[in-house]
Order: sequence, then C-alpha cells, then structure tokens
Amino acid sequence: MSQVVENFKKYRYLLLELVKKDIKLKYRNSVLGILWTLLEPLLTMIVLTVVFSTLFDRAIEHFPVYVLIGRLMYNYFSGGTRSALKAVRNNSAMMRKVYVPKYIYPLASSLSSFVIFLISLLVLAAVTAVMKIQPTHYLLGAIVPLIALFLMTTGVGLILATLDVFFRDTEYLWGVILMIIMYVSAIFYPADRLLMSGDWKQWLIKLNPLYAVIANFRNAVFGQPLDPFFVWFSLGFGVSALIIGVLVFYRKQDKFILHI
Repeated sequence: MSQVVENFKKYRYLLLELVKKDIKLKYRNSVLGILWTLLEPLLTMIVLTVVFSTLFDRAIEHFPVYVLIGRLMYNYFSGGTRSALKAVRNNSAMMRKVYVPKYIYPLASSLSSFVIFLISLLVLAAVTAVMKIQPTHYLLGAIVPLIALFLMTTGVGLILATLDVFFRDTEYLWGVILMIIMYVSAIFYPADRLLMSGDWKQWLIKLNPLYAVIANFRNAVFGQPLDPFFVWFSLGFGVSALIIGVLVFYRKQDKFILHI
C-alpha cells in the first residue's frame, strides 16, 4: 500500500496536467468554452421543466430544482464513466512511448468530469436562490452523496476501461445501460410512484445506487435529513466499485499493450 501511495505522489503533477488537458479538450472548439458547463444544465432544466411540469409540478415541490439535481448528478456519472471507459484506448500512443501508471488515465477522466460537475453546481446554487429555498444545516450532509458519487463513478470507470480494451463493444452496451439507469433514477418524475407501488418496480429504485445518491443530495438541498439506508448503500456500493475496479484494472493492465 505504501508503494501505491508513493507512486501516486510521484505522478500527481502529471495527473493534474491530464485533468487540465481533458477540460480544455472538451471545450476547445466551443465559442463559449467552459461557460457551457453552466449553460447546458440550465437550458436542460428549463426544457425538462416545460415538458414535464404539467404532469408532475403539483406532485413535486420546487420541480425545477428537483429536475436540475437529478440531471446534474446523472450527467456526471454518465460523462465520467464514458470518458474513463475510453481513457486507455485514447492514450494508447503515449502508453507505447512513455511509462506512466495506466490507472492515471481513467482517474484523470473521472476527476476532470468531477471538476466540471462541481462548477455546474453554481447553477444549482443560483436556481435555489431564485426560488428562495433557504439553506439549512442539513446542506452540510451533501458532501456524503458527493463522495459516494465520485467513488462509484471512478470505480465503474476503471472496470469499464478494462473491459473496453478487450471488448470494444463495451462503449455501446454501456450507452444502453446508462439509458436504463436514467429512467430508473427518478430524475424528472416523483420516485414515490415506484417506491409505493408495492411490487417489483419499487426495487428498481431502492437498489439503484445512483438514485440513492440523488435522493440524499435532494434531501440536503431541501432541508431534510439524509436517508440512513441510502447513505450506507451508496457509500458501500461506491467503495466496493472502487476496490473491484482497482483490482480488475491492476490484474489486467499488463495485457493492455497487446490489445490497444
């Protein structure tokens, strides 16, 4: 473990440069640049609110904020895992020329997506202020779902990056899975409709770690205590995903050079 820590310290500056590079590349051909980090979630929130408010506005208090939270957190999980998935393949040329710990690439992808996600939270802060949602001490608990979200995104990203080296269709399969995850994460509809259904559909929500993160972040923003089950479930899933991701990546990384 000490060797891993020393190795991480040795390459921390390279990791930082890769994070900066990923962020710059994401917006290099854009006129507005990183401002899209703020505009994209805001515009998406407006569209989703206009489309779904007639159906769910009365069932969900502060519907625009409800939608925005779900969309922001899903976007980070989706974008972070997608970029981590392609990180090894996209940096294959550098891997052949220079020795760098291979985990640096998917980790940098997850971190760059997380930085963009944190910047986009400024939009959430502005919208909550406009809608006069008063912050409470429960807002401090928002750090818990944020940590869980980062852990699960990084862990799943490492697993996907490994699979993608040996099975190139992983990217397309993961796209389908992400679509399913979006629809069972209660981003733009009230979760109670499934949670109180009393049949198998409620488990689509209860056993969805991304929904657990979204639900607890909403609780923190709306001045409610975090759900203890969702706290331990999301953190447990995040830690487990990270451990499995590191182990799978570490065991297979020596074979990457034969397939990239």
